[in-house]
Amino acid sequence: MIRPQKSVTEQIYTIPPTIRRNRADKILARAFPEHSRVAFHRSFDAGLVRMAGKPIPRDQEVVGGMEISFAFPDLIPSGVRAVEIPLAVIFEDKHMLAINKAAGMVVHPGAGTRDDTLVHALLAHCKGKLSGVGGVERPGIVHRLDRETSGVILVAKSDLAHRGLAEQFKERELQKEYLTLVTGAPGLLSGSMRKAIGRNQQHRHKMTAIDEEDESGRGRDAHTDWAVVEGFGKIATLMRCTIHTGRTHQIRVHMKALGHTVLGDEIYGWKPDPRLPKQPERVMLHAEHIVVTHPISGKILDLKAPLPADFEAQLAQLRKLTRSEERRKLIAAEPVKRKGKPAPPPAHVREA
Repeated sequence: MIRPQKSVTEQIYTIPPTIRRNRADKILARAFPEHSRVAFHRSFDAGLVRMAGKPIPRDQEVVGGMEISFAFPDLIPSGVRAVEIPLAVIFEDKHMLAINKAAGMVVHPGAGTRDDTLVHALLAHCKGKLSGVGGVERPGIVHRLDRETSGVILVAKSDLAHRGLAEQFKERELQKEYLTLVTGAPGLLSGSMRKAIGRNQQHRHKMTAIDEEDESGRGRDAHTDWAVVEGFGKIATLMRCTIHTGRTHQIRVHMKALGHTVLGDEIYGWKPDPRLPKQPERVMLHAEHIVVTHPISGKILDLKAPLPADFEAQLAQLRKLTRSEERRKLIAAEPVKRKGKPAPPPAHVREA
């Protein structure tokens, strides 16, 4: 629910004489591109768009020469309060910020969540100055990461920044790279997965990769490029995944389809490995790198999030196991040393 409060700033706009008859909401959205049409709709609905002192509807016909006064309501998130939660800020200015989200943090409030989501933390960090495009429960949120996924997430402080970032996601203009630990060892050093992803018909909380010949129409195109970063024998592999689409659980589903499930991903079939002294406690997936164009300045932002401690601990464990296995193989390959005196030479061997 939105409880609008009139903003203290009211503007008066005189429609240029060249404008022919048109809707008031379209005229205002075109004249003030820094504000979204949705933002103006909220103003109309709150009765803050007026002509001759009287509120007008969105579809009010206007012509050149008329004056329109308008203001924007302050949006108060219902049921979502600011909570002081430490955030790892990678980049911030007055338009946007990038956060290294911790694994285990839910992005926005929903059924079953508490007051420890990223939105609660952002409301405190930004003093409520967040884009309203995402709605009252998701202020500033441009995209999302799963609860167990750590790494870079972008947040908009203004509607204009939100629209600019959202457009880059829509047009696939960003570079998004993830690091993930998967089971086993791929036969190739790199590859590309282009299987569509759709809802699993038997388990609605899961997604599934769909072959091209499946004509059900329930899948959406999905494209993931992957490359081996470091191998740990037959136990696991560290991969870098570049995603060109943003489907739900995309990397997790594509890695399963590749035959190498993400470590810790029980939903998609991972099972504890007895070779690992310490099992992963979450899905080993980290949004490490995003390259994005700043929505206002146009500058290229190259944003990286360092690996969290639990991910580094898994890598250290796997490296130790790999070194131990290599030593064992070297020892097994050494020739057996005989004890006592050396055996006499064969009978056919004579001294000169």
